[in-house]
Amino acid sequence: MIQRIQSIYLILASAVAGGLIFVCNLWSSLTTNVFAIDLFNESELLKKIIPVLFIVSAIISFCTIFLFKNRQLQFVLGRIVILINFFLLGILVYVSLTLSGEAAVSKKGIGMFLPLVVVLLLVLANKAIKKDEDLVKSVDRLR
Repeated sequence: MIQRIQSIYLILASAVAGGLIFVCNLWSSLTTNVFAIDLFNESELLKKIIPVLFIVSAIISFCTIFLFKNRQLQFVLGRIVILINFFLLGILVYVSLTLSGEAAVSKKGIGMFLPLVVVLLLVLANKAIKKDEDLVKSVDRLR
């Protein structure tokens, strides 16, 4: 049952959350581009949480694929990952608004929007999981 559409959405969400953090920068200053994985070297705890949340989101999304026999748990884990990504988005907005050196020109990168893409993919996956659950319940009623 891994060939279902929600599995594709969950794989894409896992790839975006876990893979694109190495490719898409969060912001760039005059001298460097800052990627999410680079924030492990920061001294502030809030900035260290960002890559951890990206990785946790990717791991839970990937593990949710293999819970196809337990659709309720799959649905709940999808909602938890959505909450994690909204929390991550809030942290990213806060950190981007309080960046030091804002007098110098800095640009926000495409990596700031990765949690929104993950949320969109997880909403589509949860919608497909709900559709499967409703189909199974309707067949059980006919028996």
